[in-house]
Amino acid sequence: YLSKMGKDANLFMDFAAGGVSGAVSKTITAPIERVKLIIQTQDANPKIISGEVPRYTGILNCFSRVKSEQGMGAFWRGNATNCIRYFPTQAFNLAFKDSIKALFPKYSPKTEFWPFFAVNMASGGLAGALSLCIVYPLDYARTRLASDV
Repeated sequence: YLSKMGKDANLFMDFAAGGVSGAVSKTITAPIERVKLIIQTQDANPKIISGEVPRYTGILNCFSRVKSEQGMGAFWRGNATNCIRYFPTQAFNLAFKDSIKALFPKYSPKTEFWPFFAVNMASGGLAGALSLCIVYPLDYARTRLASDV
């Protein structure tokens, strides 16, 4: 069925591959992301500001306190939103990059490396910027959910 769709099948496959790979990678790295967000936003946490809860003194302190105070599941808090946000980000990146790259002249990576490199950089950058314009509201929601603010 996909072979009959031609370019639409490639776009669909890029979208699906980018989304699934993004969601898997975000789920694996969720604990690190959660600790990073907690440390970055601790000055906005009302309990820390009031002195009710002590500040996190570092990465290891944050890991151990989150585990003991909130349990292991807390490391994946906000991960569903992160996957929902990251799936379309990666999917749009892969899908848009090929479409945008088709608008540029074709260069051979073996004989015209620097123009080939420039086209890849430009198309990747434009694809990334376009996808972030679409998914920014989800990024904001993920940050709020994961940081306990």
